[in-house]
Amino acid sequence: MHVSDFDYHLPENLIAQHPPAVRGASRLLLVNGSTLADAQFAAFADALQAGDVMVFNDTRVIKARLFGEKASGGKIEALVERVLDEHHVLAHVRASKSPKPGTRLIFAERWQAEMVERVGELFRLRFLDAANVFDILDASGKLPLPPYIERDTDGDDDERYQTVYAREKGAVAAPTAGLHFTDDMLQQLAAKGVKLCNVTLHVGAGTFQPVRVDNIADHKMHSEIYDIPQATVDAINTAHAAGRQVLAVGTTSMRALESAARGDGVLKAGRGETDIFITPGYRFNVVDKLLTNFHLPKSTLLMLVSAFAGYTEMRAAYAHAVAQEYRFFSYGDAMLLTRKD
Repeated sequence: MHVSDFDYHLPENLIAQHPPAVRGASRLLLVNGSTLADAQFAAFADALQAGDVMVFNDTRVIKARLFGEKASGGKIEALVERVLDEHHVLAHVRASKSPKPGTRLIFAERWQAEMVERVGELFRLRFLDAANVFDILDASGKLPLPPYIERDTDGDDDERYQTVYAREKGAVAAPTAGLHFTDDMLQQLAAKGVKLCNVTLHVGAGTFQPVRVDNIADHKMHSEIYDIPQATVDAINTAHAAGRQVLAVGTTSMRALESAARGDGVLKAGRGETDIFITPGYRFNVVDKLLTNFHLPKSTLLMLVSAFAGYTEMRAAYAHAVAQEYRFFSYGDAMLLTRKD
C-alpha cells in the first residue's frame, strides 16, 4: 500500500489546540465494522463487562525540551528522546552547527553537558552535574507538546498532558487515549468488575515523524522501550480463557502487547525494545478492542488502526468524524474500535 492511501482532508479548525475544559468531557465514536455510533466518553464504561481487561500505558511524560548554548557561543535546543542512565541521554539537537564530540553545552544557564557521540540522527549527551537527569529536566525542561499544537506550553499542560495514572518517567509524548480518564472513571470501571492492568511504553518523538517513502513497506519505524508485567499477562490469559475481551487504551499499549507476543503469538512478560510496524494485513494476537484518539493523515498510527478495524471502515469513520466536527489529535476526542477479524 502507499502513503497516499492513508490521506484524508482535515480542516485546521478541528485540530484541538487545548484540552477540554473538564478532563473526560470528550466525545466518543463507537466503530464496530461498518456501524458507527456517536456517544460521550462519560458513557465509556457501558462498552465493557465484568471480567474484561483494560490495559493502560503508565508512562509519564518528562519535560524533555531544554534550551541553552554552546560554551563557545551559539544557541542550542535539545529534545531528549531517551534517558539512558542518571547522566546520559539520547537527544535530538537543533543548532546552527551540529555540535561535535567533546563540545560543552550549557542549558538554562545552569546545567553543563558534553556531546559524546552521534547515534544515527540522535546525539548522546553526558550531563556533568551531580544531579540526576530527571531532576535536571524537572527543574529546567519544558513539556514537549506535539508540533500540531501551535502555541507555547502553559501551566495547564503540565497536568492535562499527563494521564491521571502516569507513573514511570520516560515518555516524550503522552499516550493520549489515556488523557480522557479520571480517577472517578477508573473507580467506576473497577467497581463494574473490569480488570485494570498496566504496561509501560516510553513514547518517543519518532511517533510524530512523517512517513517519507511512497511504499509503506519501505518505512523504517522508530524504536521504543516497553515493559510488560507478569500480572498483566496473567490477567489477559485469564480473560481470554473465560471468553472475555481485552481492551488496549491507546496505540502505545497496543504496540507493547503485540510486540510482546511477536513470533509465536504467545504474550510474554518482560522488558524489550520494539520497532513494530502494524499495517493492514497484520494478524493481531492479543487485543480485541482499542480505545484511541484520531490520528494524523498519512501517519503510521492511522495505518495501525486501519489494520485493526478495517481500512474501508476507518476511511468511513474518519469521514464521519470530520463531518460531525469531532476534535482531532492529542487533546481531541476518542474512538472505540472493535477488531475486524
